[in-house]
Amino acid sequence: MPITYTNRRNQTYYLHQGTTKTGKPKYYFSQKSEGKLVDTIPEGFEIYENPNAQVFLRRIQPKLITDEEIEIVRRGMERYCKVPHFKIDVKKNVISIFMPNQNVEALSALVAFAAREGRDLDLETLVNYSPELNFVLIDAQKRRFMTQRYCYLGSIDDWIDIGAPDTLANLVKTYVKHLGQESYYELY
Repeated sequence: MPITYTNRRNQTYYLHQGTTKTGKPKYYFSQKSEGKLVDTIPEGFEIYENPNAQVFLRRIQPKLITDEEIEIVRRGMERYCKVPHFKIDVKKNVISIFMPNQNVEALSALVAFAAREGRDLDLETLVNYSPELNFVLIDAQKRRFMTQRYCYLGSIDDWIDIGAPDTLANLVKTYVKHLGQESYYELY
């Protein structure tokens, strides 16, 4: 039985095996069900779905961020942020908050209109996300984090540090309220 994965957009992906230029095996997901399909996930690998529903096979990541810390961010977003749609992603020592690229209220109206017309349209299939805020673990012993926001100035277009290192709970309370607001662009 080939390895399959259905992402949040209800798309099914199949795990394929190919070879590198040096003849070593390489693995990738595709929506095509033809080709050299794999029956087991290679040892040391895991399936990863990014916030935009792309599916990858990656090496198992060391767990540097705790489940409790992810929950602090999720609860902080629900409590302090006015934007209801977001995704949280963790890679190594970074917790990232992804925000929608589109006007979700307008898309919700489109989904409601489609439903009235008898068409099945899912909001999750329409929304794409971009990373906006990072919490970077800088001291694993004391569990201290640094906050970064994405800078959209044409000459920079990169992550910039904002504020001072602190506990994750304090940083979440201080910064997530700016997501989706003009004040976000004033954070330095």
